[in-house]
Amino acid sequence: MDSSELETRRLAALDRLNLMDTPPEERFERLTRIARRCYDTRIALFTLMGTERAWLKSHQGLSDTDAPRCGSFCQLALRDSEVAVISDAQRDSRMADHPAVTGSPGIRFYAGVTIHEPQGFRIGTLCVIDDTPRAAEDVDLEVLYTLASLIEEELARPSRAPGMHGCYIQQADLNQAIHRAQNAFLAGVGKRTAYEVVLNDLLLLTGSRFGFVGEMLRKPDDAPYLKVEAITNLAWSPATEALYQRVRERGMVFDELDNLISAPMISGEVVISHDLATDPRRGGLPPGHPPIKSYMGMPVFSGKRQVGLVGVANRDIEYAPGLAHELEPLLQTIGNLIERDRLYREKREHEKSLERAARYDALTGLPNRHHLSALFEQTLLEAGRCGHTLSVCLLDLDGFKDINDAHGSSAGDTVLRAIAKRLRKTVRPPDLIGRLGGDEFVLILHDIDDEQAYTRLLDTIRAPLPYRRTALQVSASMGVTLYPDDDSNVDLLLRHADQAMYTAKEYGKNRHEHFDLARHLSHQARGRVLDRIGDALTEEQLELHYQPKIDLIGRRVAGFEALLRWNHPTDGLISPRAFIDHLEYTDHAGAVGRFVIERAIAQLHRLDSEALNYSISVNLSPSHFLSPTFCDDLWHALQACPFRIRERLILELLETTALDDSNRVIETLQACRELGVQISLDDFGTGYSSLDYFRRLPANEIKIDRSFVQDMRDNSDDEMIVHAIIGLAKSFKRHIVAEGIEDTATQARLIEMGCEYGQGFLYSRPLPADAALEWARNFCWQLP
Repeated sequence: MDSSELETRRLAALDRLNLMDTPPEERFERLTRIARRCYDTRIALFTLMGTERAWLKSHQGLSDTDAPRCGSFCQLALRDSEVAVISDAQRDSRMADHPAVTGSPGIRFYAGVTIHEPQGFRIGTLCVIDDTPRAAEDVDLEVLYTLASLIEEELARPSRAPGMHGCYIQQADLNQAIHRAQNAFLAGVGKRTAYEVVLNDLLLLTGSRFGFVGEMLRKPDDAPYLKVEAITNLAWSPATEALYQRVRERGMVFDELDNLISAPMISGEVVISHDLATDPRRGGLPPGHPPIKSYMGMPVFSGKRQVGLVGVANRDIEYAPGLAHELEPLLQTIGNLIERDRLYREKREHEKSLERAARYDALTGLPNRHHLSALFEQTLLEAGRCGHTLSVCLLDLDGFKDINDAHGSSAGDTVLRAIAKRLRKTVRPPDLIGRLGGDEFVLILHDIDDEQAYTRLLDTIRAPLPYRRTALQVSASMGVTLYPDDDSNVDLLLRHADQAMYTAKEYGKNRHEHFDLARHLSHQARGRVLDRIGDALTEEQLELHYQPKIDLIGRRVAGFEALLRWNHPTDGLISPRAFIDHLEYTDHAGAVGRFVIERAIAQLHRLDSEALNYSISVNLSPSHFLSPTFCDDLWHALQACPFRIRERLILELLETTALDDSNRVIETLQACRELGVQISLDDFGTGYSSLDYFRRLPANEIKIDRSFVQDMRDNSDDEMIVHAIIGLAKSFKRHIVAEGIEDTATQARLIEMGCEYGQGFLYSRPLPADAALEWARNFCWQLP
């Protein structure tokens, strides 16, 4: 069958529904209202798709003038698919130029699903629309699918003329009951309340005094049972109260189905009894059950799947099959809502099982490495706030491989489970325990002030483990590092504990050792630097190299950053990373700081004599800057400098230094500005300064830390941070410099963001003064 014939049949099916060009109907209006409310959107539509046009059968939040445009938008969005989610129509190539996007109502977000008529032809759409973009992954379409299925139920239901009713039930009353059921389940009033709403309507529609609504479930052996979700209060006497209490204790579960009340679950058919207690078809009631004279049990289906049971009883007149037949639309709705709830539960249970598998070790049930790290992060923050001491203990079982080799992997698994169980009993809230993998465990213990606690922990592990007809025994080597003495992040703390654990193994196993290697190495390195830096100053081993700063807008060399290098006679050129931190808060910090400033000023004089207007920025030592002598040092260095030279000297201060003593820092920076120099805030984004403090800092320039720039192409978070810093700088009228530019793509993106200046290996490495000037003379913008 070709496409034209299919379209002809589709239009004929649409025509048979008699809905095109007809006014709104409450049966559809209530569903679009629910959609609009559930998704918190401006607009919700049920659209019928004709040949040349669309008809909005139901629309919420839309003016009549905008209706045609939105109808054609829906046709285009779902022309070739069953579902469509458009996060931002202005960025969608198909939709960006549509009149409903460029004009009123200004569509940005759209989510829609197709509607089928009873024969399966696609005749329309149900959609929600908003004028604000939304991320597609944040949109759960489950409710929209459910509402679409309810519309399809309405399309499949034989239509009745207004006011027409059946022999037993008024159509308006039935419609209202369906409406209330849909609202109760979809509006999130709570599962119990929703079922009680349904039961109350069933009792009113049938004139019954007693009733229940239950979900049909199955045991692992596939045997059916009923879980009652709503039931008429049975507490009419002490006996009925006792019966009701027993049922509640079992979770409202009925699994003895050999009775007439439960018969519809077995047969799948309506069961009517005019005297339940004496009915020969397995009549009778359990002890304490209130008297039931007449009864009608109705199976509830979702499609062909039986999902529940509805029972009503004690009607003043007899129940009739016609009554059950007229209740069928409500029963269908109940069935679909029960099935929706079941699918949602299964989805949540599946998500929970996946979540647990992702977080916990399958063998021991302990948090795995990933989850333990996350828990450790939280514990570390809490310990910092509350002043707790944390013992980070990493244990590795001694001789575990020998047990596996001698007794098999099942014995090894038994040992690991037993050790995990023992460790659980050892720790106390809020201590943490986890398994890293293999035979390694981690414990995070709070406020241990007794060294014997570690010994007792190892003794617990060493106790014999019964296994089959023998006993297995293992010991453990443990490394310990203490926070906040070891003020590292989670990864480093675990690494330090691991190093200490290996030290324990080297010292004979079955023992614990504390971590102190990093401090020892740090002291050694610091001592070597301090012993040699004096000679470096007197023998002129220190020198400045210059890295160009490029004007990204003017495409020219704007200046240089002066970077300290130690040209050691035997070790060669040493980067400041290897020595500069060790000088902090020593007398050498001021000496090196004065050297850097004086050499940079000398270079500025040279540039001035050659009529070169380049700026030079220098990095300030935090301790030198915060010292009482800094302003005097700067004043003396600038004595012979005219203003035109001073204004080209830029002092770079780390953002983290600016946070140490805010009032003192601001006063010192203001004094520097009064001397005619400029101020740059270096490594911006790595500190924690407030916007108010940033506003008060007398800085001319902000330098974005290279870590954000270098990773921005592969890390959307870093790109977002760079974009935010540039916007912040513009808002406060500061110049902006991006460090660490290494490729043209990063450069192009920075220019697109509005960044003014850039530095990085894309242009040049730091060079000696003569080489840097030669590079600048030959510089020609050849990049995109």
